[in-house]
Amino acid sequence: MSNVRETALDILLAIEKNQAYSNLLLNKMIQKNKVNGKDVGLLTEIVYGTIQRRETLNYFLTPFLNAKKKTDQWVLILLRLSLYQMTYLDRVPDRAIIHEAVEIAKKRGHKGISSLVNGVLRNIQRQGLPSLNELTDPNERLAIETSHPLWMVNRWVDQIGYEETKKMCETNNVPPMQTARVNLNKISVDELLHNLKEEGIQAKNGELAPNSIVIEKGNVAFTNSFRTGLLTIQDESSMLVAHALGVNEGDRVLDSCAAPGGKTTHIAELLRNSGQVVSLDLHEHKIKLINDQLERLELSNVETMALDSRKVVDFFEKESFDKILVDAPCSGLGVIRRKPDVKYSKTEEDITRLATIQLSILNAVVPLLKKGGTLVYSTCTIDQQENTDVTKSFLQQNRDFSYDNTLASRMPQPISEIVKNGQIQLFPHLFNTDGFYIASFRKQV
Repeated sequence: MSNVRETALDILLAIEKNQAYSNLLLNKMIQKNKVNGKDVGLLTEIVYGTIQRRETLNYFLTPFLNAKKKTDQWVLILLRLSLYQMTYLDRVPDRAIIHEAVEIAKKRGHKGISSLVNGVLRNIQRQGLPSLNELTDPNERLAIETSHPLWMVNRWVDQIGYEETKKMCETNNVPPMQTARVNLNKISVDELLHNLKEEGIQAKNGELAPNSIVIEKGNVAFTNSFRTGLLTIQDESSMLVAHALGVNEGDRVLDSCAAPGGKTTHIAELLRNSGQVVSLDLHEHKIKLINDQLERLELSNVETMALDSRKVVDFFEKESFDKILVDAPCSGLGVIRRKPDVKYSKTEEDITRLATIQLSILNAVVPLLKKGGTLVYSTCTIDQQENTDVTKSFLQQNRDFSYDNTLASRMPQPISEIVKNGQIQLFPHLFNTDGFYIASFRKQV
Protein backbone atom coordinates (compact mmCIF):
# COMPACT_ATOMS: atom_id res chain seq x y z
CA MET A 1 0.00 0.00 0.00
CA SER A 2 2.86 2.39 0.78
CA ASN A 3 4.02 1.88 -2.83
CA VAL A 4 0.70 3.39 -3.95
CA ARG A 5 1.05 6.45 -1.70
CA GLU A 6 4.73 6.94 -2.47
CA THR A 7 3.98 6.75 -6.19
CA ALA A 8 1.12 9.24 -5.72
CA LEU A 9 3.54 11.57 -3.91
CA ASP A 10 6.08 11.33 -6.75
CA ILE A 11 3.40 12.05 -9.38
CA LEU A 12 1.93 15.02 -7.50
CA LEU A 13 5.38 16.45 -6.87
CA ALA A 14 6.31 16.18 -10.56
CA ILE A 15 3.06 17.86 -11.60
CA GLU A 16 3.74 20.87 -9.36
CA LYS A 17 7.47 21.11 -10.09
CA ASN A 18 7.47 20.44 -13.83
CA GLN A 19 3.93 21.39 -14.88
CA ALA A 20 3.59 17.77 -16.09
CA TYR A 21 0.17 16.58 -17.28
CA SER A 22 -1.47 14.34 -14.67
CA ASN A 23 -3.01 11.86 -17.12
CA LEU A 24 0.25 11.22 -19.01
CA LEU A 25 2.41 11.08 -15.90
CA LEU A 26 0.04 8.73 -14.10
CA ASN A 27 0.21 6.10 -16.87
CA LYS A 28 4.00 6.41 -17.07
CA MET A 29 4.48 5.97 -13.31
CA ILE A 30 2.10 3.00 -13.10
CA GLN A 31 4.34 1.17 -15.57
CA LYS A 32 7.64 2.38 -14.07
CA ASN A 33 6.73 1.44 -10.47
CA LYS A 34 4.95 -1.78 -11.51
CA VAL A 35 1.81 -0.86 -9.54
CA ASN A 36 -0.44 -3.91 -9.07
CA GLY A 37 -3.65 -3.94 -11.08
CA LYS A 38 -5.80 -3.89 -7.92
CA ASP A 39 -3.95 -0.78 -6.68
CA VAL A 40 -4.24 1.25 -9.92
CA GLY A 41 -7.76 2.42 -9.01
CA LEU A 42 -6.68 3.68 -5.60
CA LEU A 43 -3.60 5.40 -7.03
CA THR A 44 -5.71 7.13 -9.70
CA GLU A 45 -8.26 8.20 -7.09
CA ILE A 46 -5.59 9.65 -4.77
CA VAL A 47 -3.77 11.54 -7.56
CA TYR A 48 -6.82 13.02 -9.28
CA GLY A 49 -8.68 13.63 -6.02
CA THR A 50 -5.76 15.43 -4.40
CA ILE A 51 -5.38 17.68 -7.46
CA GLN A 52 -9.13 18.30 -7.74
CA ARG A 53 -9.42 19.28 -4.06
CA ARG A 54 -6.05 21.04 -3.69
CA GLU A 55 -7.33 24.46 -2.55
CA THR A 56 -9.89 22.92 -0.19
CA LEU A 57 -7.19 20.73 1.36
CA ASN A 58 -4.88 23.75 1.74
CA TYR A 59 -7.68 25.61 3.56
CA PHE A 60 -8.18 22.66 5.93
CA LEU A 61 -4.44 22.26 6.59
CA THR A 62 -3.47 25.92 7.13
CA PRO A 63 -4.64 26.28 10.79
CA PHE A 64 -2.62 23.18 11.73
CA LEU A 65 0.65 24.32 10.18
CA ASN A 66 3.06 26.75 11.83
CA ALA A 67 2.72 29.89 9.71
CA LYS A 68 6.24 31.01 10.63
CA LYS A 69 7.84 27.82 9.36
CA LYS A 70 7.96 27.09 5.65
CA THR A 71 6.81 23.55 4.97
CA ASP A 72 8.78 21.69 2.30
CA GLN A 73 6.78 21.12 -0.89
CA TRP A 74 6.91 17.32 -0.68
CA VAL A 75 5.75 17.40 2.95
CA LEU A 76 2.80 19.63 2.08
CA ILE A 77 1.82 17.27 -0.77
CA LEU A 78 2.13 14.25 1.55
CA LEU A 79 -0.19 16.00 4.04
CA ARG A 80 -2.63 16.86 1.23
CA LEU A 81 -2.87 13.34 -0.18
CA SER A 82 -3.23 11.88 3.35
CA LEU A 83 -5.94 14.39 4.30
CA TYR A 84 -7.71 13.74 0.98
CA GLN A 85 -8.00 10.06 1.89
CA MET A 86 -9.16 10.83 5.46
CA THR A 87 -11.79 13.32 4.25
CA TYR A 88 -13.10 11.96 0.95
CA LEU A 89 -12.38 8.18 0.97
CA ASP A 90 -13.76 5.59 3.36
CA ARG A 91 -11.97 2.43 2.24
CA VAL A 92 -8.92 2.82 4.50
CA PRO A 93 -9.14 3.68 8.22
CA ASP A 94 -7.57 6.97 9.37
CA ARG A 95 -5.02 5.22 11.60
CA ALA A 96 -3.62 3.28 8.60
CA ILE A 97 -3.45 6.46 6.47
CA ILE A 98 -1.59 8.34 9.23
CA HIS A 99 0.76 5.40 9.83
CA GLU A 100 1.66 5.23 6.10
CA ALA A 101 2.22 9.00 5.95
CA VAL A 102 4.56 8.93 8.95
CA GLU A 103 6.52 6.00 7.47
CA ILE A 104 6.97 7.86 4.16
CA ALA A 105 8.06 10.99 6.08
CA LYS A 106 10.65 8.95 8.04
CA LYS A 107 11.97 7.41 4.84
CA ARG A 108 12.24 10.71 2.94
CA GLY A 109 13.02 13.17 5.70
CA HIS A 110 14.14 13.29 9.32
CA LYS A 111 12.52 12.69 12.68
CA GLY A 112 11.28 16.28 12.90
CA ILE A 113 9.36 15.94 9.64
CA SER A 114 7.76 12.62 10.61
CA SER A 115 6.72 14.20 13.93
CA LEU A 116 5.21 17.17 12.06
CA VAL A 117 3.23 14.91 9.72
CA ASN A 118 2.01 12.78 12.64
CA GLY A 119 1.09 15.83 14.72
CA VAL A 120 -0.82 17.65 11.96
CA LEU A 121 -2.87 14.62 10.89
CA ARG A 122 -3.67 13.52 14.46
CA ASN A 123 -4.69 17.07 15.44
CA ILE A 124 -7.09 17.18 12.48
CA GLN A 125 -8.43 13.76 13.49
CA ARG A 126 -9.08 15.03 17.04
CA GLN A 127 -10.30 18.57 16.35
CA GLY A 128 -12.08 18.08 13.02
CA LEU A 129 -11.87 20.19 9.87
CA PRO A 130 -12.12 24.01 9.93
CA SER A 131 -15.57 25.26 8.94
CA LEU A 132 -16.13 26.90 5.57
CA ASN A 133 -18.83 29.04 7.20
CA GLU A 134 -16.12 31.50 8.26
CA LEU A 135 -15.84 32.55 4.60
CA THR A 136 -18.47 35.27 4.24
CA ASP A 137 -17.89 36.19 0.58
CA PRO A 138 -20.02 33.71 -1.48
CA ASN A 139 -17.58 33.60 -4.41
CA GLU A 140 -14.59 32.98 -2.15
CA ARG A 141 -16.46 30.26 -0.29
CA LEU A 142 -17.45 28.58 -3.54
CA ALA A 143 -13.84 28.81 -4.77
CA ILE A 144 -12.48 27.12 -1.63
CA GLU A 145 -15.35 24.63 -1.31
CA THR A 146 -14.95 23.37 -4.90
CA SER A 147 -11.21 24.11 -5.18
CA HIS A 148 -11.21 26.54 -8.11
CA PRO A 149 -9.07 29.71 -8.32
CA LEU A 150 -11.03 32.74 -7.13
CA TRP A 151 -10.35 34.68 -10.36
CA MET A 152 -11.98 31.84 -12.30
CA VAL A 153 -15.07 31.73 -10.08
CA ASN A 154 -15.44 35.53 -10.20
CA ARG A 155 -15.18 35.44 -13.98
CA TRP A 156 -17.78 32.69 -14.40
CA VAL A 157 -20.21 34.31 -11.95
CA ASP A 158 -20.01 37.50 -14.05
CA GLN A 159 -20.65 35.49 -17.24
CA ILE A 160 -23.31 32.93 -16.26
CA GLY A 161 -24.42 33.80 -12.72
CA TYR A 162 -23.69 32.31 -9.30
CA GLU A 163 -26.07 29.32 -9.39
CA GLU A 164 -24.86 28.01 -12.76
CA THR A 165 -21.24 28.54 -11.70
CA LYS A 166 -21.87 26.58 -8.49
CA LYS A 167 -23.35 23.65 -10.43
CA MET A 168 -20.45 23.68 -12.87
CA CYS A 169 -17.76 23.85 -10.19
CA GLU A 170 -19.36 20.96 -8.29
CA THR A 171 -19.61 18.87 -11.47
CA ASN A 172 -15.94 19.56 -12.23
CA ASN A 173 -15.05 17.47 -9.17
CA VAL A 174 -17.02 14.42 -10.33
CA PRO A 175 -14.99 11.94 -12.44
CA PRO A 176 -16.37 11.64 -16.00
CA MET A 177 -17.59 8.44 -17.59
CA GLN A 178 -15.56 7.05 -20.49
CA THR A 179 -17.46 7.39 -23.78
CA ALA A 180 -16.66 6.16 -27.26
CA ARG A 181 -17.74 6.66 -30.88
CA VAL A 182 -18.71 3.56 -32.84
CA ASN A 183 -17.15 3.23 -36.30
CA LEU A 184 -20.32 2.52 -38.27
CA ASN A 185 -18.28 1.78 -41.39
CA LYS A 186 -17.16 -1.42 -39.65
CA ILE A 187 -19.85 -2.41 -37.14
CA SER A 188 -23.28 -1.46 -35.75
CA VAL A 189 -23.74 -0.10 -32.22
CA ASP A 190 -25.60 -3.23 -31.07
CA GLU A 191 -22.95 -5.56 -32.49
CA LEU A 192 -20.18 -3.59 -30.79
CA LEU A 193 -22.00 -3.62 -27.43
CA HIS A 194 -22.26 -7.41 -27.78
CA ASN A 195 -18.55 -7.70 -28.64
CA LEU A 196 -17.55 -5.54 -25.68
CA LYS A 197 -19.66 -7.66 -23.33
CA GLU A 198 -17.73 -10.71 -24.57
CA GLU A 199 -14.51 -8.80 -23.73
CA GLY A 200 -15.69 -8.10 -20.18
CA ILE A 201 -16.72 -4.47 -20.79
CA GLN A 202 -20.05 -3.17 -19.50
CA ALA A 203 -21.38 -0.49 -21.88
CA LYS A 204 -24.66 1.07 -23.01
CA ASN A 205 -25.96 3.41 -25.71
CA GLY A 206 -24.93 7.06 -25.38
CA GLU A 207 -27.55 9.69 -24.62
CA LEU A 208 -26.52 12.62 -26.81
CA ALA A 209 -24.42 11.90 -29.88
CA PRO A 210 -25.47 9.42 -32.58
CA ASN A 211 -23.46 6.15 -32.54
CA SER A 212 -22.01 6.90 -29.10
CA ILE A 213 -21.63 4.47 -26.20
CA VAL A 214 -20.99 4.98 -22.49
CA ILE A 215 -18.59 2.65 -20.69
CA GLU A 216 -19.98 1.67 -17.28
CA LYS A 217 -17.27 -0.80 -16.28
CA GLY A 218 -13.82 -1.54 -17.72
CA ASN A 219 -11.52 0.38 -20.07
CA VAL A 220 -12.12 0.03 -23.81
CA ALA A 221 -8.60 1.27 -24.61
CA PHE A 222 -7.31 -2.23 -23.80
CA THR A 223 -9.85 -4.17 -25.90
CA ASN A 224 -9.50 -5.94 -29.21
CA SER A 225 -12.47 -3.87 -30.42
CA PHE A 226 -10.39 -0.72 -29.94
CA ARG A 227 -7.24 -2.20 -31.50
CA THR A 228 -9.14 -3.28 -34.61
CA GLY A 229 -10.68 0.16 -35.16
CA LEU A 230 -14.28 -0.56 -34.19
CA LEU A 231 -14.43 2.48 -31.91
CA THR A 232 -12.69 5.71 -30.89
CA ILE A 233 -12.56 7.07 -27.34
CA GLN A 234 -14.16 10.52 -27.46
CA ASP A 235 -16.46 12.64 -25.31
CA GLU A 236 -20.03 12.99 -26.59
CA SER A 237 -19.71 16.79 -26.72
CA SER A 238 -16.71 16.44 -29.05
CA MET A 239 -18.66 14.03 -31.30
CA LEU A 240 -21.20 16.77 -32.04
CA VAL A 241 -18.61 18.83 -33.92
CA ALA A 242 -18.39 16.62 -37.02
CA HIS A 243 -22.20 16.50 -37.19
CA ALA A 244 -22.26 20.31 -37.02
CA LEU A 245 -20.29 20.42 -40.30
CA GLY A 246 -23.08 18.54 -42.09
CA VAL A 247 -20.70 16.79 -44.48
CA ASN A 248 -21.93 15.09 -47.66
CA GLU A 249 -20.20 12.20 -49.39
CA GLY A 250 -17.55 13.55 -51.75
CA ASP A 251 -16.94 16.79 -49.78
CA ARG A 252 -13.44 18.19 -49.40
CA VAL A 253 -13.03 19.22 -45.76
CA LEU A 254 -10.24 21.10 -43.95
CA ASP A 255 -9.58 20.29 -40.29
CA SER A 256 -7.19 23.12 -39.46
CA CYS A 257 -6.16 22.21 -35.87
CA ALA A 258 -6.57 18.47 -35.91
CA ALA A 259 -4.43 16.61 -33.34
CA PRO A 260 -4.89 14.09 -31.82
CA GLY A 261 -7.35 13.29 -34.62
CA GLY A 262 -10.70 12.49 -33.01
CA LYS A 263 -12.67 14.94 -35.14
CA THR A 264 -10.66 14.28 -38.32
CA THR A 265 -11.40 10.55 -38.13
CA HIS A 266 -15.07 11.20 -37.33
CA ILE A 267 -15.43 13.44 -40.40
CA ALA A 268 -13.66 10.80 -42.53
CA GLU A 269 -16.06 8.12 -41.22
CA LEU A 270 -19.11 10.31 -41.96
CA LEU A 271 -17.77 10.73 -45.52
CA ARG A 272 -17.73 6.90 -45.71
CA ASN A 273 -14.13 7.01 -46.91
CA SER A 274 -15.16 9.22 -49.86
CA GLY A 275 -14.08 12.81 -50.58
CA GLN A 276 -11.06 14.13 -48.70
CA VAL A 277 -10.16 15.46 -45.28
CA VAL A 278 -7.04 17.63 -45.12
CA SER A 279 -5.85 17.43 -41.54
CA LEU A 280 -3.35 19.99 -40.20
CA ASP A 281 -1.43 20.47 -37.00
CA LEU A 282 1.47 22.70 -36.09
CA HIS A 283 3.67 19.89 -34.71
CA GLU A 284 5.11 16.90 -36.59
CA HIS A 285 4.88 14.59 -33.55
CA LYS A 286 1.17 15.34 -33.29
CA ILE A 287 0.68 14.49 -36.96
CA LYS A 288 2.00 11.04 -36.07
CA LEU A 289 -0.83 10.69 -33.52
CA ILE A 290 -3.37 11.41 -36.26
CA ASN A 291 -1.72 8.96 -38.65
CA ASP A 292 -1.77 6.24 -35.99
CA GLN A 293 -5.54 6.70 -35.64
CA LEU A 294 -6.07 6.63 -39.40
CA GLU A 295 -4.19 3.36 -39.64
CA ARG A 296 -6.12 1.80 -36.75
CA LEU A 297 -9.48 2.84 -38.21
CA GLU A 298 -8.44 1.96 -41.79
CA LEU A 299 -9.33 5.37 -43.21
CA SER A 300 -7.80 6.26 -46.57
CA ASN A 301 -9.46 9.61 -47.37
CA VAL A 302 -7.30 11.80 -45.10
CA GLU A 303 -4.18 13.79 -45.99
CA THR A 304 -2.16 14.98 -42.98
CA MET A 305 0.31 17.86 -42.94
CA ALA A 306 2.39 19.67 -40.30
CA LEU A 307 1.48 23.31 -40.91
CA ASP A 308 0.60 26.47 -39.00
CA SER A 309 -3.06 26.94 -39.90
CA ARG A 310 -2.54 30.72 -39.98
CA LYS A 311 -0.49 30.17 -43.17
CA VAL A 312 -2.94 27.96 -45.08
CA VAL A 313 -3.51 30.54 -47.82
CA ASP A 314 0.10 29.96 -48.98
CA PHE A 315 -0.49 26.22 -49.47
CA PHE A 316 -4.06 25.78 -50.75
CA GLU A 317 -6.13 27.31 -53.53
CA LYS A 318 -8.82 29.82 -52.66
CA GLU A 319 -12.35 28.44 -52.35
CA SER A 320 -11.09 24.84 -52.58
CA PHE A 321 -12.92 23.40 -49.53
CA ASP A 322 -16.63 22.65 -49.07
CA LYS A 323 -16.42 22.65 -45.27
CA ILE A 324 -13.82 23.92 -42.79
CA LEU A 325 -13.39 23.09 -39.11
CA VAL A 326 -11.43 25.30 -36.73
CA ASP A 327 -11.22 23.32 -33.48
CA ALA A 328 -9.00 25.97 -32.01
CA PRO A 329 -6.32 25.74 -29.30
CA CYS A 330 -8.01 26.93 -26.11
CA SER A 331 -7.72 27.16 -22.32
CA GLY A 332 -9.38 23.74 -21.88
CA LEU A 333 -11.55 24.97 -19.00
CA GLY A 334 -14.33 22.66 -20.18
CA VAL A 335 -12.29 19.51 -19.48
CA ILE A 336 -11.31 20.16 -15.86
CA ARG A 337 -12.93 16.84 -14.82
CA ARG A 338 -10.44 14.98 -17.04
CA LYS A 339 -7.46 17.27 -16.42
CA PRO A 340 -7.93 18.84 -12.97
CA ASP A 341 -4.46 20.44 -13.05
CA VAL A 342 -5.78 22.81 -15.78
CA LYS A 343 -7.51 24.80 -13.00
CA TYR A 344 -4.20 25.88 -11.52
CA SER A 345 -2.02 26.21 -14.62
CA LYS A 346 -4.16 28.68 -16.60
CA THR A 347 -4.34 32.45 -16.09
CA GLU A 348 -6.58 35.26 -17.35
CA GLU A 349 -3.66 36.40 -19.52
CA ASP A 350 -3.68 32.95 -21.19
CA ILE A 351 -7.33 33.39 -22.12
CA THR A 352 -6.70 36.79 -23.72
CA ARG A 353 -3.69 35.45 -25.64
CA LEU A 354 -5.61 32.40 -26.86
CA ALA A 355 -8.59 34.47 -28.00
CA THR A 356 -6.23 36.45 -30.26
CA ILE A 357 -4.84 33.22 -31.77
CA GLN A 358 -8.33 31.77 -32.25
CA LEU A 359 -9.52 34.81 -34.18
CA SER A 360 -6.37 34.85 -36.33
CA ILE A 361 -6.90 31.20 -37.33
CA LEU A 362 -10.53 31.85 -38.26
CA ASN A 363 -9.55 34.82 -40.39
CA ALA A 364 -6.73 32.84 -42.04
CA VAL A 365 -8.94 29.98 -43.30
CA VAL A 366 -11.73 32.18 -44.67
CA PRO A 367 -10.38 32.52 -48.24
CA LEU A 368 -10.22 28.72 -48.64
CA LEU A 369 -13.95 28.15 -48.16
CA LYS A 370 -16.25 27.91 -51.17
CA LYS A 371 -19.16 30.32 -51.42
CA GLY A 372 -22.16 28.78 -49.66
CA GLY A 373 -19.79 26.60 -47.59
CA THR A 374 -19.92 25.89 -43.86
CA LEU A 375 -17.28 26.96 -41.33
CA VAL A 376 -17.47 25.46 -37.82
CA TYR A 377 -15.55 26.91 -34.88
CA SER A 378 -15.26 24.85 -31.69
CA THR A 379 -13.41 24.92 -28.36
CA CYS A 380 -13.36 22.73 -25.23
CA THR A 381 -13.75 25.75 -22.96
CA ILE A 382 -16.68 27.56 -21.35
CA ASP A 383 -15.22 31.07 -21.27
CA GLN A 384 -17.08 33.75 -23.25
CA GLN A 385 -13.90 35.57 -24.28
CA GLU A 386 -12.76 32.50 -26.24
CA ASN A 387 -16.23 31.66 -27.52
CA THR A 388 -18.97 34.19 -28.22
CA ASP A 389 -16.56 37.16 -28.09
CA VAL A 390 -14.33 35.54 -30.73
CA THR A 391 -17.23 34.69 -33.05
CA LYS A 392 -18.72 38.19 -32.75
CA SER A 393 -15.36 39.72 -33.68
CA PHE A 394 -15.05 37.27 -36.56
CA LEU A 395 -18.42 38.30 -38.02
CA GLN A 396 -17.58 41.99 -37.65
CA GLN A 397 -14.41 41.43 -39.68
CA ASN A 398 -15.99 39.10 -42.29
CA ARG A 399 -19.20 40.59 -43.61
CA ASP A 400 -19.74 37.74 -46.10
CA PHE A 401 -20.32 35.30 -43.20
CA SER A 402 -23.34 34.86 -40.92
CA TYR A 403 -24.36 32.51 -38.12
CA ASP A 404 -25.82 29.31 -39.61
CA ASN A 405 -29.50 29.05 -38.67
CA THR A 406 -29.70 25.41 -39.88
CA LEU A 407 -27.34 24.07 -37.17
CA ALA A 408 -30.18 22.86 -34.92
CA SER A 409 -31.46 20.56 -37.69
CA ARG A 410 -28.13 18.68 -37.67
CA MET A 411 -28.09 18.18 -33.91
CA PRO A 412 -29.67 15.29 -32.00
CA GLN A 413 -32.19 15.81 -29.21
CA PRO A 414 -31.86 17.36 -26.66
CA ILE A 415 -28.91 19.37 -28.06
CA SER A 416 -31.06 20.87 -30.83
CA GLU A 417 -33.15 22.57 -28.13
CA ILE A 418 -30.17 24.55 -26.76
CA VAL A 419 -28.88 25.82 -30.13
CA LYS A 420 -29.08 29.61 -30.10
CA ASN A 421 -28.32 31.67 -33.19
CA GLY A 422 -26.11 28.99 -34.77
CA GLN A 423 -24.22 28.35 -31.51
CA ILE A 424 -24.10 25.69 -28.79
CA GLN A 425 -22.62 26.23 -25.34
CA LEU A 426 -22.38 23.02 -23.34
CA PHE A 427 -21.55 23.22 -19.63
CA PRO A 428 -20.41 20.06 -17.80
CA HIS A 429 -23.46 20.06 -15.51
CA LEU A 430 -26.02 20.21 -18.32
CA PHE A 431 -25.60 16.71 -19.82
CA ASN A 432 -22.61 15.35 -17.88
CA THR A 433 -20.27 15.99 -20.83
CA ASP A 434 -17.14 18.08 -21.25
CA GLY A 435 -17.73 21.82 -21.45
CA PHE A 436 -17.79 22.68 -25.15
CA TYR A 437 -18.63 25.48 -27.57
CA ILE A 438 -19.67 25.06 -31.20
CA ALA A 439 -20.51 27.85 -33.66
CA SER A 440 -21.50 27.29 -37.28
CA PHE A 441 -21.18 29.98 -39.99
CA ARG A 442 -22.38 30.07 -43.58
CA LYS A 443 -20.45 31.90 -46.31
CA GLN A 444 -22.64 33.93 -48.63
CA VAL A 445 -23.09 32.67 -52.17
